[in-house]
Amino acid sequence: MIKNFLKRLVKPRRLTPLEKISQRLGYMGTAFIMMSPYLLKVDDVGAYTYLIGGLLSLPQVFIAKQWNIVAVNLNVIIGYGIYLFTL
Repeated sequence: MIKNFLKRLVKPRRLTPLEKISQRLGYMGTAFIMMSPYLLKVDDVGAYTYLIGGLLSLPQVFIAKQWNIVAVNLNVIIGYGIYLFTL
């Protein structure tokens, strides 16, 4: 009974090629963002990895219409872009 109810809540569908590519880019961007805090003290490598991670994960959250995370990624991109520009 509960299993049937849960099946009704989820609509089965296939991902489009654009969604698949954006998901893979998002995973890669998340990996860059996760390793960035450990690299911040190494000749500003962490700032570059934050910037790359934000750029790579932006398409995934934009296509999924997760606007709060889009705003966070834009904040990371702009903030670390300004940081690297002023070096």
